[in-house]
Amino acid sequence: MSESTATERPPLGIRLVRVLERKPDWSAMTAGELVAFRDAANRKRASRPARLITGFPDRGATTRWREVALPDRSLRVRVYRPSAGRGVGGADRAGLPLVLHVHGGGFVGTAVQSDWVNSHLAARLPAVVVSVEHRLLDPETPLSAAADDGWDVLQHVVRHAAQWGADPTRTAVFGESTGAMVTALAAIRARGTGLLLRAQVLVNPPVDLTSAGFEHASMIRHADSPTLTMPQMRLLQRLAVPPGTDPRAVSPLYADDLSGLAPALVVVPTIDPLADHGRCYAERLRAAGTPARLTEYPGATHSFLSMPGVVPQAKAARAEIAEFLRGALTG
Repeated sequence: MSESTATERPPLGIRLVRVLERKPDWSAMTAGELVAFRDAANRKRASRPARLITGFPDRGATTRWREVALPDRSLRVRVYRPSAGRGVGGADRAGLPLVLHVHGGGFVGTAVQSDWVNSHLAARLPAVVVSVEHRLLDPETPLSAAADDGWDVLQHVVRHAAQWGADPTRTAVFGESTGAMVTALAAIRARGTGLLLRAQVLVNPPVDLTSAGFEHASMIRHADSPTLTMPQMRLLQRLAVPPGTDPRAVSPLYADDLSGLAPALVVVPTIDPLADHGRCYAERLRAAGTPARLTEYPGATHSFLSMPGVVPQAKAARAEIAEFLRGALTG
């Protein structure tokens, strides 16, 4: 298992952002304070000035919100597709590959923060990318709700693929941080229902919400990293798995069987408490016979793919993800 070096430092931009940001007391945060914090944070992430950090969308893609009507609820999704005249056949071409994306954050976050990578994938693969604005974690909303949102939207879009201009036989899932946990769980569920996935992309995934998940060396080494700290992870765990629930049920690392899943690309930034989570999950996938490519990005921090303006390694990761998906979704 690889180790980050003692001299490794986060990018300068990340260090500056950390100095300027005020972090709340995660351990003492009330439900009301959590809602106020995430509302303010998501407004900021969706603002134009935030593009300097989150990156500017690819001009070769169009982006719009759309509602998905499920039997018991309605969810917003952010849809990216190649603009007219771009890609193979442009935006009007039917039967484009489908990429179901889930953003990171857990108790905070919005699909808008991933416009940079998703618009690029839509324009350059080309593909229809559907990003789920899932329910965010709070004292009344555990991780199982977000996992259901990701899974239910995936099933809905595949069933109604013609209405989305997508080819249901060329489908992949892609998640970041907590969204990677949601998509990893979706990949496991897909195998059980016969839903064919060509690939899964997991970027800085948390895969173990049991107490053992906090004992990895990377958790200790990077407990106070610039973009994810141990108090944040403790809050995520408390919200994700309320007392009386089994954390293994939403921890992909504890799945009984990881064989026969879609080939995986696991992307690990090395300055991340969760680095060992990704490494361990890639090992478990391989041991079960599921193809898994593990790529580490030295010097990159957690959530780096949604912060290309301050983390240079994001561009290389985006290129790798596009290449991996292109190979899985074409033909």
